[in-house]
Amino acid sequence: MNPKNPLESVFFINLPENFSFSNEAFPIDKSIPLPVQNKVTDSPGDFNPEEITVEQVLAGLLTVLAYDKKNPNLDYYRSIIKKVRPDIKKELCEAAILKTKNEDYELAEEIFSALYGYDPEDLAIILNMALFLDQRAENYRNLGLYDDADAYDADAESFYLKAMNAEPPLADAFFNAGFFYLKLHKYRQAKDCFETYIALTCDLSDEELGENGIYKKERAQEVISNITNSNMDDVYFQNAYQLISSGQEEKGLDEIRIFLQNNPKVWNAWFLLGWGLRRIERYSDAKQAFLKAIEYGGDDNCDTYNELSLCYIQEKDFDEAKKCLTKAFEIEPENTKIISNLGYLALAQGDKQKARNYFSTVLEYEPNDKIAAAELLKLEQDE
Repeated sequence: MNPKNPLESVFFINLPENFSFSNEAFPIDKSIPLPVQNKVTDSPGDFNPEEITVEQVLAGLLTVLAYDKKNPNLDYYRSIIKKVRPDIKKELCEAAILKTKNEDYELAEEIFSALYGYDPEDLAIILNMALFLDQRAENYRNLGLYDDADAYDADAESFYLKAMNAEPPLADAFFNAGFFYLKLHKYRQAKDCFETYIALTCDLSDEELGENGIYKKERAQEVISNITNSNMDDVYFQNAYQLISSGQEEKGLDEIRIFLQNNPKVWNAWFLLGWGLRRIERYSDAKQAFLKAIEYGGDDNCDTYNELSLCYIQEKDFDEAKKCLTKAFEIEPENTKIISNLGYLALAQGDKQKARNYFSTVLEYEPNDKIAAAELLKLEQDE
């Protein structure tokens, strides 16, 4: 998360007598100081109240709405923005979505935070905030920054819950939350969300649903069937994932083995077994579990081949490791985790130049990837 405090660049002032927001006059409460955003070009101490612009005031108002939730004048600040920029929500939403698509996550987060601060009751804003935080978490996880990813997942869940608790219920909130929980391997919650989505849309005709709505309904039913048929909402499966992901691998392995006794052909369970074994460095046993996962349907999952490659690398079976990573790369060619592991494989084989190329490629996709940057620095220092 961004460690800087955005409020540090905001000044609270009483507006100069000659200042006006627009040609249409509206009353300004002179007793309430207004926040003004310092210009990027201003050096410390250069702030001049006589030279402020409307844009600086609007930026200051939005910054306070985003980051100073306890400010007693928030409603007054919202009223000013509404009068000066009545279409501000549409403008900010379009800008935030564009920044997210361009992976300018820092600025997108600032805009989404301002949007939510401006209208915290708007369900569309709440759901967009959840989707953004969900995507930001995934980005951090791909970079190997798991603590940041977990923090953003927690924030995303809080916004999904706000959207799902709305009245009247918002069907899309449950659909998107279902995939959020699916990503976290919380299959029981995911199933509940998709079942609720179908219940909320069951009375709508195909014409009312539209092509996208029909697809969502079919996709929701498909996920429900997969979870039910594989029994992944079973308590042993859920406990196993939670225990292994929290560092209690041995206890988690006991749980997933109980699950496998009754569900021997669920590939996700074999993957979970392999993941736990790999984490405690039982690479040979983990390898066998991942091969079982591939046999029972995990052959189209990038993570299965990636995890299997790590076992082969530890066993110094570099040819098989390369085959696995190549397969994983074919499934997800822009997954920087796979490209990084190709770099580590090259290092294990003593090919520093090839490793350098892979880590450089990671940084082309993700300039903020600290792991790839650290490996490149090591390679430079070794020369």
